[in-house]
Amino acid sequence: MITLSNDILTGRLLRLRAMEPEDADLLYAWENDSNVWQVSNTIVPFSRFTLRDYVETASRDIYAARQLRLMIEVLPGKGLSQTIGAADLFNFEPIHLRAGIGILVITPHRRKGYAAEALAILIRYAFNVLLLHQLYCETGADNAAAIRLFNNAGFTHCGTRKEWNNTGRSWQDEWMFQLINRLP
Repeated sequence: MITLSNDILTGRLLRLRAMEPEDADLLYAWENDSNVWQVSNTIVPFSRFTLRDYVETASRDIYAARQLRLMIEVLPGKGLSQTIGAADLFNFEPIHLRAGIGILVITPHRRKGYAAEALAILIRYAFNVLLLHQLYCETGADNAAAIRLFNNAGFTHCGTRKEWNNTGRSWQDEWMFQLINRLP
């Protein structure tokens, strides 16, 4: 569980923060890592120009952009004091008060509880600040780590898309999960 602080985007070990211009180089490395293309539905690399432009325009309001990317940063004094990933809200639907949600923690920092804390912070922000009614995510049926992460955060499996993703070797089912905001 996260520890509440004065900042709704801060937890016990992490904070989520807005993107800064210097994050373009991190995004360049992450978005062009073909090992994560399968989960991000990417098949071509991004240019530095494209990513710099994205960072510059990312400060637009979520109601205008329909998406929000926050950087996951380990708090100073908790070991690293560096940016270790990104947390996304996407396909934001202001009429239906829902959004897709995604978390990326880079490989050297996985299995340390960072994704779970980042997800908890993002859920708190989505439900308490944006007042969303629900969040959803999709993942490959064989992605045990993602399934465990979202199940542990209270998401429930609500559907299966059969043979939805082509891995290049076989067809993979995709599972959809959702979390309904039950706050009054």
